[in-house]
Amino acid sequence: MNPFKNPFSPGAGAPPPELVGRDSVLEQAEILLGRVKQKRPEKSMLLTGLRGVGKTVLLNEVEHMARRQGYKTVLIEASENKSLGTLIIPYLKSLLFELNRIAGVGDKVKRALAVLRSFVGGLNLTVGEITIGLDIDPEKGAADSGDLEIDLPNLFISIGEAAEDRKSAIIILIDELQYFNQKELSSLIVAMHKIQQRQLPVVLLGAGLPILPGLAGDAKSYAERLFNFPDIGALSKEDSIKALKEPALAAEVIFQEDALEEIFRLTQGYPYFIQEWGYQSWNLAKSSPITLDVVKAATEVVVPRLDSNFFRVRFDRLIPSEKRFLRAMASFGSGAHRTGDIASILGVKISSLGPVRSRLIKKGMIYSPSYGDMIFTVPLFEEFMMRVMPSS
Repeated sequence: MNPFKNPFSPGAGAPPPELVGRDSVLEQAEILLGRVKQKRPEKSMLLTGLRGVGKTVLLNEVEHMARRQGYKTVLIEASENKSLGTLIIPYLKSLLFELNRIAGVGDKVKRALAVLRSFVGGLNLTVGEITIGLDIDPEKGAADSGDLEIDLPNLFISIGEAAEDRKSAIIILIDELQYFNQKELSSLIVAMHKIQQRQLPVVLLGAGLPILPGLAGDAKSYAERLFNFPDIGALSKEDSIKALKEPALAAEVIFQEDALEEIFRLTQGYPYFIQEWGYQSWNLAKSSPITLDVVKAATEVVVPRLDSNFFRVRFDRLIPSEKRFLRAMASFGSGAHRTGDIASILGVKISSLGPVRSRLIKKGMIYSPSYGDMIFTVPLFEEFMMRVMPSS
């Protein structure tokens, strides 16, 4: 069939699989946005889930939703190699310039720009170093202590006051939140606490791996009172089939039932993989219906693509000891596995695995759902490890 009309290709116009079955999360976000604009109390949201479940797509959808409601938006992705301050400053500068263009009288925006300039100085960053281009004097004594947990809340308050002054609202969306260190995460939590106390029109919507609620709780014990933590999991069988059938039907193409069953079996309901199998099955099918044989042929294309484009980029960040740990873990199959069992496979003492395990958690490769247990953060990664390292 015509690959240019493939409904599973990115940007094809059909709702991506990541949005199927997510109505409750989107409704919760819409309520949050509405209540904050009305100066009514509501918890911000931190989405949690494994890789490939569509957290980033949901963040993008909520950004679109917020813009339709008149919000000014900031969307950033946390990184292992960039600090929170360095990452967010240019976006906040652009946001304040946007607020400054809104007609109205008042100096709250100009003050927020001065506080932002102070914040840069407090972090011992030069303006040129992060190229924010602020030709404005700092407001001394405001957000310039050098202590992020003091300065970030002061900066957020000034920005919230500027938005309120211009009868606007702001949503800050941050992906991969687990990469921020404890001080940075604590500072974000304190900032949102101050914002909520003053009922300023600022919302934080973040996303991260399943370790995020624990990290937030460790950073500040009251985090659970400030945030909801929706769990974004794999799709049900019904929703997985819907994610395939509906875009195809819109293009007057059908999947045979056994083909749909096979894709669900292979993908285990993870949206990223559903889109890959749907995309390749469409490209290989000569006509409707798309059959089981077509899906099997697509699998021969999809698996190498996932290995090189999805799994390999994560595998290549690992050092040999980390690869050996994950290979031993993969030998047990999917699900949670005891660290002691992994140590037995490797023939080492469990105590010696502590540093390796910590590095893998920090790199976002595994997480611990309960004491002593480990799970891959990347769905189907155990199958990849068995392919890429057939012998441990």
